[in-house]
Amino acid sequence: MKHWQRYIQKHKAYDKYIVPSNFNYSMVVVIPCFNETDVLTTLYSLMKCFPTQQPVGVLVVVNSSEMSDDSIIQNNRKTYDEIIAFAEEHNQSKLSFHALLCEKLPRKHAGVGLARKIGMEWAVRGFLQSGNRDGIIISLDADCTVSENYLHVIENEFSMSSPNCCVLNFHHRVSEENEKIEQAIDQYEQYIWYFRNALKTIDFPYYYHTIGSAFAVSANAYVRSGGIGRQQGGEDFYFLQKVFSLDKTVELMNVFVYPEARFSDRIPFGTGPALEKIIASEDGVLSVYTVEAFSILKSFFDLRVKFYKQSDDAVNDLIKSLHISIEHFISDYNLQSSITDCNKNSATLATFQKRFFHHFNAFVIIKYLNFAHSNYFNLTPIQEAKDKLNRLL
Repeated sequence: MKHWQRYIQKHKAYDKYIVPSNFNYSMVVVIPCFNETDVLTTLYSLMKCFPTQQPVGVLVVVNSSEMSDDSIIQNNRKTYDEIIAFAEEHNQSKLSFHALLCEKLPRKHAGVGLARKIGMEWAVRGFLQSGNRDGIIISLDADCTVSENYLHVIENEFSMSSPNCCVLNFHHRVSEENEKIEQAIDQYEQYIWYFRNALKTIDFPYYYHTIGSAFAVSANAYVRSGGIGRQQGGEDFYFLQKVFSLDKTVELMNVFVYPEARFSDRIPFGTGPALEKIIASEDGVLSVYTVEAFSILKSFFDLRVKFYKQSDDAVNDLIKSLHISIEHFISDYNLQSSITDCNKNSATLATFQKRFFHHFNAFVIIKYLNFAHSNYFNLTPIQEAKDKLNRLL
């Protein structure tokens, strides 16, 4: 675990969040919590899970920034006290609850990313302290409930197949009957699956959905990938792209997380902003990237074997055979140099393909899709796009 020690040394700023001396957990569930009023519902849901073989710790990171209103700070302190009281009443040998009260976090970084990172760094230091190189970090949110098999199946999967990452299933719940929200969240969920299925269809190897409350990683993979970032939104997406590239990601489709479908101004994208955008639209319909744009990406990805060990001129000729949108995109962003890099640094085709998808990753895919829909395609209503993709599958 020497590389863990180097990692911890590099992230000493998190040492101030004390790990209990009796830390003995095989898994830690990390829950960021900012101005929440009902986090105990999440904790009760975890209590209802089927028992695990090894002890599990749950850490709630109650956080606020140096700019937070006093009302939020007071609500956080009340929540923290409630969690401590809950832990005193309900902690057991196989399931224990903890809380950190993190106040006056720097304005530049304060947010869900930093809170999630504080919790995950706490878990890594705990696993190192207890000598557990097989520790598992589970990411959850404070507005979620979970299926009863949640902890048991995650534990069993890591024990049996030792993945680097598990991606969990999800279904948003609507706390109060509201037809507009129900219709909007249904479209948003359809879009998440549509995007995932489209990426798989075009042979992108890291096609898994990225939801902050619905994944688990081995602590070793967490360290190897450099840890989660402090972004104030989208930290799950950026982090999981790094973890996916390590390979050995498993989808656990029989394990469910149930986030609450609600509005939110805390992050620039995600469920809350998506709901607001759909409901605010004139027709209440979510429009998404067209299947045609994904098909064009596939035609580009399909050429990767032909790119191997070819000259720049030969690669350029192959690119010119593609749809004008991808040809112009590659030219405008000088992406042919990435293929040149793959050829210069790959002794085998397998290495070339691995390096190819390091360059042409999810970030570049989204950049292309935005470029293509700004210049060549129109967005398509989700149901129409989904039906068209299903006919291709």
